[in-house]
Amino acid sequence: MVELLSRTLPTISISIVSHLQGRLLNALLLDLDKFSRSYPLEILLTLNLPETLPFSPDDFSCPVNVYTNPAPLGFAANHNRAFARSSGGFFCVMNPDIRIEADPFRALLDCLSDAAIGVAAPLVLGEDGAMEDSARHFPTPLKILCKAFGGCKGSDYSIADQVILPDWVGGMFMLFRREVYEQLGGFDQRYFLYYEDVDLCARLRLLGYEVALCPAAQVVHHAHRSSHRNLKYLRLHLASMLRFFMSRPFLKICWQKWLRPA
Repeated sequence: MVELLSRTLPTISISIVSHLQGRLLNALLLDLDKFSRSYPLEILLTLNLPETLPFSPDDFSCPVNVYTNPAPLGFAANHNRAFARSSGGFFCVMNPDIRIEADPFRALLDCLSDAAIGVAAPLVLGEDGAMEDSARHFPTPLKILCKAFGGCKGSDYSIADQVILPDWVGGMFMLFRREVYEQLGGFDQRYFLYYEDVDLCARLRLLGYEVALCPAAQVVHHAHRSSHRNLKYLRLHLASMLRFFMSRPFLKICWQKWLRPA
């Protein structure tokens, strides 16, 4: 049955970008290797900074193609370049700090069998097993202010067993049909870091697609939250937030969701 699956399922191309995260990468690639017999995977690993990896690409069953950037690029540019090099019928964006214990791909591919869904994401758990808020309503300046002053806490959506259709899902793990990512033109490279996932989901919705979180697929996220501790990343976060709030996709979403007369 496993051999039949690997012959009939299209390849999943997985783009991972490392920022001196070799130890995390090794653990993730070992996780992914467990599923390479069931799914024909290809890994596109981008080293955004020069690093010596604690493994060889030949250590794994699936092809691991390593690219080293001459100069660091942003989240969007790195994944768009990986997409251009990829060959799979599905394209997956994945952070190196993700760990995978059980197969997430079957449930995600089931979600994407619905042509109305443009991107599928798994339920993301923290290291302590608690659910992360990886599925949210679109941010607004009012909601950001509310959070800054200690309000608007808690999850935006109630997660159970059924697929939910949130406004947007976090970019730590996103799976697309190839033609959808191509139709979007990928991530907007004017965002260097942060809000690329929000913008992309907004543009998906404006094209008439749904965003899906599939609780049957689960992964663990070893998040670092750099913008909470580092002034440089905090500035990047704020700059991306302002860019989104002044963007055409956000203004169109505002009109459709909140301002258009009934």
